[in-house]
Amino acid sequence: MRAEKKFISAEYVQRLSGSPFFLVVDYRGLSVGKFTELRKRLHKAGAEAHVVKNTLFRIAAKESGIADLTGSLSGQLAVVTGAKDIASAAKVVKAFQAEFEKPKLQFGFLGSQRLSAEEIRAIADLPPLVELQAKILGLLQAPAQKLVALINTPGSQLARVIKAKSEQAS
Repeated sequence: MRAEKKFISAEYVQRLSGSPFFLVVDYRGLSVGKFTELRKRLHKAGAEAHVVKNTLFRIAAKESGIADLTGSLSGQLAVVTGAKDIASAAKVVKAFQAEFEKPKLQFGFLGSQRLSAEEIRAIADLPPLVELQAKILGLLQAPAQKLVALINTPGSQLARVIKAKSEQAS
């Protein structure tokens, strides 16, 4: 492999190692202006899109231990990676695809788990991570609040009875 190709492959390996996920999209038919717009939207979501050379990306994925992508990469592909969660990047790609009918989701990886385009769309439909964390916290706190109320109920009822008796006696 030529030195330039080794450098590019090493760059791909570095991007894959620095991201907990990657999405592969076919950007065929997407103008430069629209691709730039997609990149801007992804940047706001903490992700980035890079056009890749399929053979070099296949080598990089294998070297980084993610997967053997032989036969999976064809066409004009870009790879979306990011440091944040996959849901925000998937939401941007899904919304962009709905708006412009491109790029087309091919597949993705979350860690070493391969995701189909349908699974990625399902992830995009999930509420934001902060909202999910708040819901879980609310579910965990609800039983504790009910327990405190249950424990306090007899004491507060007794206090009301004593207060009523004292008011009645006066």
